Amino acid sequence: MSIALYGHPFSSYTQKVLIALYENAIAFEFRSLGPETPQHAAAWQQRWPLRKFPLLVDGDRTVVESSIIIEYLQHAHPGPVRLLPAEPMAALEVRFLDRFFDLHVMSPVQHAVAGALTGLADRKQEALAEAASRLELAYAWLEGHLAGRTWAAAADFTLADCAAAPALFYADWTHPMAARYPLLRAYRARLLARPSFARAVDEARWFRPHFPLGAPDRD
Repeated sequence: MSIALYGHPFSSYTQKVLIALYENAIAFEFRSLGPETPQHAAAWQQRWPLRKFPLLVDGDRTVVESSIIIEYLQHAHPGPVRLLPAEPMAALEVRFLDRFFDLHVMSPVQHAVAGALTGLADRKQEALAEAASRLELAYAWLEGHLAGRTWAAAADFTLADCAAAPALFYADWTHPMAARYPLLRAYRARLLARPSFARAVDEARWFRPHFPLGAPDRD
């Protein structure tokens, strides 16, 4: 049985896994979840009753949570791009940065989106204000962290960058990165130019009109 990935192309965490799959040219079947593809919902919910995605199926094995899926792929389907370093302390830094992007960049974006989805103007503004405050803290830390670095952890593209790409992509839509963050803005641009992420972005382009905060006419 071939690898199957359940998710949605516009989902940041689905994109995070897609980047890893594309980086190592791993063959898989994408099973999109949404009103336009109802045929995939039952199998996904049976495999993971918590109804979260992405979800990876590899033979008889089901793997959930984006970071775990990427680490699983490295062990089960290794390729030329090693996304988690072999050296333990280097791997620890990559895991920390992966958590940083998920918790301190993507989480505020999701909070802002949730506020917009209420349909209440005051809730939307409150959520956006809180997200902006949290993102400013993350942006400032990242600006210092990225000094002298091409990628998040060091010279090599890793799991941390898989997390960073969609998180920073949507974060800048939610609370634009100011000119005082040139290193962070340049890093986001490098991520967008990476073929694996550029492919994921293009595949989700059709869904932009549905972004609850309004998608800018760029990227």
